[in-house]
Amino acid sequence: MSRTRCIMVQGTMSGAGKSLLCTALCRIFHQDGLRCAPFKSQNMALNSYVTRDGLEMGRAQVVQAMAAGREPDVRMNPILLKPSSDVGSQVIVNGEIRGQMPAREYFRYKKQLVPEILAAYRSLAEENDVIVIEGAGSPAEINLKAGDIVNMGLAKLVDAPVLLAGDIDRGGVFAQLYGTVALLEPEERARIKGLIINKFRGDVEILRPGLVPLEQKTGIPVMGVVPYLRTEIDDEDSLAPVLARTEARKPLDVAVIRLPRISNFTDFSPLEQHPLLGVRYVDRPGALGLPDVVILPGTKSTLDDLVWLRQSGLEAAILKLAAAGVPVVGICGGYQMLGRTLSDPEGTEGGTPGAVCRGLGLLPADTVFCAQKTRTRVEAEALAGPFAGAKLEGYEIHMGQTRVEGAPFCRLADGRPEGCAAGHVYGTYLHGLFDSGEATAKLADALCRAKGMDPAGAVPVSHRAFQEQEFDRLADAVRGALDMDAIYRMMEG
Repeated sequence: MSRTRCIMVQGTMSGAGKSLLCTALCRIFHQDGLRCAPFKSQNMALNSYVTRDGLEMGRAQVVQAMAAGREPDVRMNPILLKPSSDVGSQVIVNGEIRGQMPAREYFRYKKQLVPEILAAYRSLAEENDVIVIEGAGSPAEINLKAGDIVNMGLAKLVDAPVLLAGDIDRGGVFAQLYGTVALLEPEERARIKGLIINKFRGDVEILRPGLVPLEQKTGIPVMGVVPYLRTEIDDEDSLAPVLARTEARKPLDVAVIRLPRISNFTDFSPLEQHPLLGVRYVDRPGALGLPDVVILPGTKSTLDDLVWLRQSGLEAAILKLAAAGVPVVGICGGYQMLGRTLSDPEGTEGGTPGAVCRGLGLLPADTVFCAQKTRTRVEAEALAGPFAGAKLEGYEIHMGQTRVEGAPFCRLADGRPEGCAAGHVYGTYLHGLFDSGEATAKLADALCRAKGMDPAGAVPVSHRAFQEQEFDRLADAVRGALDMDAIYRMMEG
């Protein structure tokens, strides 16, 4: 393998904070003047991104790349699994769809992907000083260890030292760390060079009496205790705390429908950063209330989530609000739902071929699903309603084409119309709609005027500038908590 240094972060469970720790390390190495790239051989997430060359990758490695001062590159996440059901996923390899596979079939197939994983890793290693590798789930899931390509299996392939992180916020962190180490094979245990206790709230001195026994029982030093960090950094995980926000707590109430298969909820991070916009997630009619705007987000399974929306009673509640003049915005799958019909002639959505489903009927648009996925980065100018005149940058990532009979939502840089607008209902395929800040500011101003509020002085920070600030804050906190000198030494072998 290349002489490029590397470090791998594994966790005792999903949600232990691996992604955030990797983001912090990417930023620390970038601050230290090193060329650094993130890497995760296999990611499972519905929150994805389109690179400049039109390829699809997981959002976590996008965020880590940005923290490292790098352009997101599909080599950083060669395999992306997008769950389409409880037992199956769309398999994306090097940014392209490889197929739809049940879990059991993929488990047998994934060994064939090792050469492509190594090719991506080696290519990155040739261009960088440090590779920060993220594991997935837990390395001690002994039912899945055969043919592992993302935890200890990958660590062996690229000869990576491992940091093992446990989540003290969920409780039982000593058992988490000790139990994980105990379930590993001797050669796997030897790869773990340090333990991290993550998400600690309180006085570290209270924790210290447990650290020495933990080190003695595992034979592995504790690299540090990382505090519970309240950062506003995009999270791709379905366990993201932001999805549990059920109260707005700001003057303007933005209600995002929490669809069962919600994707790309990071679209709404810029809204959360606006001083007047309170974003909350709603999954039942009783919680919807009287928001100032309703947003239907993207989803991996539009037809299934439309059925859920209907059966849950939320469709009726949204239609009632729309009739009362409340603005409704649909993005990607949410945009498709707002139309008149959704047709699936080939069974692309996983249902019966030829299925036709009634939409909410709020937009004069009809969608036909097809196997070909649209993946493209775009620039546009909004034309409709409060958004008119906003310069937009984002990306499209969807399966299906929508025929519009009404006015477009925006116009792309090449002159083509995109999306649909009717009255105070707006639909677009454009992820990243609010990233530039212009659409956010214009929406907030319009909502303020509707409520008789003065928006003066409530200028949102640039999303990119805010991200940079949060990356530095995260890096400073993690640098202060970890023994970075020891981490540098372990990377030297």
